[in-house]
Amino acid sequence: MRPEKGTYPEYYGQYIPLVNQEDVNLALTRNWEDLQNFISSIPKEMEDYAYAPGKWTIKQVIMHLVDTERIFAYRALRFARRDAQQPLSFEENDYAANAELSERTLEDILQEFETVRKATLSLFKGFSPGTLLNAGNTAIGKTTVLAIGFLTCGHAIHHMNVIKDRYLKK
Repeated sequence: MRPEKGTYPEYYGQYIPLVNQEDVNLALTRNWEDLQNFISSIPKEMEDYAYAPGKWTIKQVIMHLVDTERIFAYRALRFARRDAQQPLSFEENDYAANAELSERTLEDILQEFETVRKATLSLFKGFSPGTLLNAGNTAIGKTTVLAIGFLTCGHAIHHMNVIKDRYLKK
């Protein structure tokens, strides 16, 4: 089951269609396999590379995926449990600037990402089909738990594509 248009904010429409799978748990699993293979293939000498002044480094982009997945999973949990309070938004550039990555390797960040993805998978496996349709409000509009799962994958695909096109293309 895929999220239908109208069950998530229009902005998510740039991410959700990037996901090929029809099942959220399969999507999260396959997406992790792709992420793990891709991140592991990034040359060590490129970890701290930014393609232009003021742009994030590759490590910052990957850490952004980790941070964002944690936040998305938290929102999914709240909506699944029918928490009516709207979660606050977050400022991604502040997160990137304050991630303290200078002493961390991409391999270390990948290990953290694996832990986060396993937790996300565990969370989504516990949701019934009905729970996946529960909705809540975000700062940009109403969304379902299901849409958040697909958003998690699509957001990661988007950033893998950015790394391929802007950081690694030579």
